[in-house]
This record gives sequence, structure tokens and C-alpha cells, in this order.
Amino acid sequence: MAGDLNLSNLKPAQAQKARKRVGRGLGSGKGRYSGRGIKGQKSRAGSHYMRAGFEGGQMPSYMRMGKQRGATSKDAMPIGPFRTSNWSVNVRDLEQRFKAGAEVTPEALAQAGLIRNLKLDVKILGHGELKAKLVVSAHSFSKSAVEKIEAAGGTVTWLKPPHEKKVRRHKKAAPGPAQETEAAEADEEASEKPAADAAEEPAADEAEEPTEEA
Repeated sequence: MAGDLNLSNLKPAQAQKARKRVGRGLGSGKGRYSGRGIKGQKSRAGSHYMRAGFEGGQMPSYMRMGKQRGATSKDAMPIGPFRTSNWSVNVRDLEQRFKAGAEVTPEALAQAGLIRNLKLDVKILGHGELKAKLVVSAHSFSKSAVEKIEAAGGTVTWLKPPHEKKVRRHKKAAPGPAQETEAAEADEEASEKPAADAAEEPAADEAEEPTEEA
């Protein structure tokens, strides 16, 4: 830089742009409506800070899409009270990290780096091959994982009882008036049959007697 730097030759590195001053009268160039137009959403305060997913008032896309079954309230973690999240570990990972005869627990899995922490349950899945004999303890197992661990000579210990599917019991519908009349008629026919059979038996005996005499 030529010359000494002093207050008389100081200049900004970049030219300053004048700030837009709106609402300072019609002569300012940005008076009356302050560059926002007359009416509408964008003329209102806070119109440029819409929440995520806002589509101008129309039905947003996340509400137009199909919903997943189950409890999906916001206070249900992770998605609902009947859906749980857990650490998934495959048997192929156990084959790589543990030697034969080792005892596999959630603590051992965390120490081996297969899970991050012990806050969630551990589920053993059956992807891959397992030849080492291991004693595996976890909160849940897949069917194929249990088969592969036991086929290798190992044992499985459930830290939680296995989940049993609930059997839905359908309530029987209450009989309508037509069904009630049909049931009553069937009962009447059943009660009339023994009386008719008893009346027919003597007549048959009487018919047989003349033939014997002859």
C-alpha cells in the first residue's frame, strides 16, 4: 500500500450497501405497503418463518400419505408402546468376535463394540454362519438364530420371556329375531318326534299279529 495508513486514507474492504428503510413515507420508495403488497399471507408478520411441512394451508403431504398401524402418538417411544427398538446382532458377528466356549452377554457385546450401550435390549438374529460353541444370553432371539446356536452346540438364555402371540377371540353375534324363531321351531320338531315314534310302535305290532296267526 502506497503511503502510510492513517485516518484520512482508511477505506472499507468492500463497499457498504445502504440498509433498506421501509415504512418511512411515500417519498422513500418503500412507503405505504413497504414492499409487501396489499393483502395476503406474505403481507403478514411472520409469514417467512413457516413451520416444516407447511404447504400454504392445504392438506400437507405427511397427512395425505397412508398411516402405519399401531399406536403412533408423539409421547410414545420410539413409535408406540407396542413397538420397541433394540440392538440387533447377527450370529456371523458372534463368530468373528468371540472364541469357542465364550459367554456372550450384553456387557460382552458392548465391550466387543457390537452395541453402543446397554440402554436398549439386545436381539440376536440368524444372518450368517456360526460354528463356534457359545453360551449366548440376550433379551430376544430370532428362530433361525436359536437353531444355529444350538446346532453349533451352544446354549441360549432368554433375559426376557419369549413373546407369545395373543389369540384373538371373536365375540359371537347376538341371535336376531329370525334366528330365534328358527331355533324355536327346531326345538318343537325335536319334541314332536319322540311322541310320533311312540304312537307308531303299537300300530306296527298290531299289523304284524294277523300275519303270525295266518
